[in-house]
Amino acid sequence: MKIFPCKNGKSKLLLSIVIILSACIVYFSEDASASSANNIKVLIINEVYPKIPSKDEKIEKLGSMQGDLLVMGSRYSGNIDVWKGENGLYIINELPLEDYIRDVVAAEVSPEWDMEALKAQAVVSRTYALYRKTINGNALYHLASSVLHQVYKGKNGDVRIAYAVSATTGEVLTFDGNIIEAFYHSTCGGRTENPEEVFGKKYPYLKSLESPCDLSPYSTWERTIRIDEIEKAVGIANIEHISIKSYTSANRVRQLSIKTASEMITINATDFRKALGWSRLPSTNFTITSTDTGILFQGRGYGHGVGLCQWCMLRMAREGKKYTEILAFFYPGTTIQLHEDR
Repeated sequence: MKIFPCKNGKSKLLLSIVIILSACIVYFSEDASASSANNIKVLIINEVYPKIPSKDEKIEKLGSMQGDLLVMGSRYSGNIDVWKGENGLYIINELPLEDYIRDVVAAEVSPEWDMEALKAQAVVSRTYALYRKTINGNALYHLASSVLHQVYKGKNGDVRIAYAVSATTGEVLTFDGNIIEAFYHSTCGGRTENPEEVFGKKYPYLKSLESPCDLSPYSTWERTIRIDEIEKAVGIANIEHISIKSYTSANRVRQLSIKTASEMITINATDFRKALGWSRLPSTNFTITSTDTGILFQGRGYGHGVGLCQWCMLRMAREGKKYTEILAFFYPGTTIQLHEDR
């Protein structure tokens, strides 16, 4: 391991903190490159750093470093900012946009997928990132590295993904000349969801669509979850019964009724899923059956269901659809344009 000598005590402290708390190998020089208009700033969220800064949290910048940072097996390149807050350390990786898009596509889908699907993912990921950058331009970071926004696991050198990103360099989806909020998810389960059901807002380019995704391992799934696990997750004690109260227009669960020993509680299905965990309850497209060991959830799909369905994207690519056709299907009325600041 090669580490460049630190110039002052604060830098030594910073280096020690990063190495000890990240369980990482660091290669840096102390002089960080200046921020660029073509860069994106990503808050690293993983097992070591699971939280995001709260709105009122007081944070202090410990320093910036240029180089490679290895955290839990993932290597992050570019400028590394380390901040100390009331709840621990925050690491923000700033890097060129197109480098980031290559790494996101590699984390979001398989490099073995059809090329037109990889191209579609590249455009969607770039669009989503630039939308977040537009609304968070002066913030500490533009987006996080988890499913909270889109998955980013550091450097990936796959040549097929590099080609897909290069072939679509700078391309973004727009509506009336503005970059759209290009929501996407893994598996819709047969029909995408209307955005107002999940995010409380309508978008003219996002509508519920029939979208076959039987190629996905999450086309159907089952989960049996114990009542005590549910009680702990949602913060409700003495649960006696859970039932579905209402459905969305796309036939996903909108609300659940939870009966306790003393009251009947209504909870939004999206909040229920978030409390249990995204992978524990893959989607809100499910049925409920009480069992001797808990609640049996039988469902379809993975994710919030809004926008592009990645596994349907793959199916369309295998059927011979071009990436432009795939994007036009999931985001009707949008136009592909070159981003001016690329």
